[in-house]
Amino acid sequence: MTAEAVIEAWDLADPAAIHPLRNVSEDAYWESGRAQAGMLATVVPDGAKVLDFGCGDGRVAIPMAGLGYEVTAVDSSQRMLDRLTDKAPDLTAVQADADGIASHLGRRRMDAVYALAVLIHHSYADCLNIIGKLRAATKLGGILVLDWPVSDQPGEADSWIGVTTWFRQQQAEACTQIGLESVGSDLPWGVYRAVKVG
Repeated sequence: MTAEAVIEAWDLADPAAIHPLRNVSEDAYWESGRAQAGMLATVVPDGAKVLDFGCGDGRVAIPMAGLGYEVTAVDSSQRMLDRLTDKAPDLTAVQADADGIASHLGRRRMDAVYALAVLIHHSYADCLNIIGKLRAATKLGGILVLDWPVSDQPGEADSWIGVTTWFRQQQAEACTQIGLESVGSDLPWGVYRAVKVG
């Protein structure tokens, strides 16, 4: 799947199709975001400046802000950002794809970046581009939490809700190329520290 195809599908999707808990209840949907924010708080330093890439309607960004983080919520879908700002008008929301992050941040770098429902939907090439841009937006020594799964039999997503998985060695080589060091964690996502390339 190309980034453009994923963004278009996400933008056009009915909210109930975006997350399985929406079919259970709105309360369950928002509670899952609070739970994920709590998990992120175990690896993101208190009061950090964080970037939520692929923030959607703010399911995780809003509770992160409630925990005292300075959140910049980024999504390619203006429709999603409109839903976020309806719920949290004071949260910084930016419409951008990975290539547009730098123009928004300028020379500023984040203490932490997370992408919890983005990379799994993209092709290998798009994944590398996105992760490279997220790494560039992160301070040296900062934390990145990425939905970047490995598998013994990896494959690319073939739909906007499909999952791209990587060989462990392939991912390790990409980390060296991009400047990421894996950090041990019990989180369901990969946790990395931003390091110098090489």
